[in-house]
Amino acid sequence: ITQLLFDCDNTLVLSEELAFVACAALSNELLEAKGVSQRYTGPQLMAEFVGQNFRGVVVSLQKKYGFDLEPKELDDLVGQELGRVIATLKEKAEPCEGVMPVLDKLYAEKKYGLAVVSSSALSRVQASVEKVGQAKYFPPDHIFSAATSLPVPTTKPDPAIYLHACKVIGKEPGECVAVEDSKSGALSGIRAGIPVLGYVGSYEGEMKQKEMNALLKELGVKVIMDDWADFEKCLAEIEAL
Repeated sequence: ITQLLFDCDNTLVLSEELAFVACAALSNELLEAKGVSQRYTGPQLMAEFVGQNFRGVVVSLQKKYGFDLEPKELDDLVGQELGRVIATLKEKAEPCEGVMPVLDKLYAEKKYGLAVVSSSALSRVQASVEKVGQAKYFPPDHIFSAATSLPVPTTKPDPAIYLHACKVIGKEPGECVAVEDSKSGALSGIRAGIPVLGYVGSYEGEMKQKEMNALLKELGVKVIMDDWADFEKCLAEIEAL
């Protein structure tokens, strides 16, 4: 293993909850405009669609509630949501608990290449890592977005963004480890042929963490950490597989 690929939202940066509040407001405006009575809070939307970007959420809502959007309407919504979320993250985002000393050590030791691989738009990921002081750890051209970095925008669990990152960095999937906190993220890595290290420390409460631990294992994630303090030990377990 020579390359580490980190998901951003709720893996490096506590951004998911903040983003989904902004996302829910816009989703509710859309549902109202389309004559759908369902409304979502941020946590409800997050529970149902965690790991997907807003484009993916809207496409899922279309399928679930049976309404159509013109491609331009979808693009406009994605742009609006991005503006709202970035403003919130620039004000309130914080690093995930315990991640900064791990990144410091990895960056100083230079044993592994470091990259970010996210479903979120590139400008949002950049705003997140800059706000919490993580931008220095990652080469600017090694921050990848399923929403922005590909010829056709997509979202995890599609493996396209991981395969693209490997190609750009010049690594085979088997030379990498992906660190992921969500079902869609873990599936994206697994489908790309990358060993996945699961992280459940950002989920609130022991019960939710246990639930996610079981879910990730079910998907085929072999090693799962509850706390960034366990990262070195967990990475060694993956390298030993």
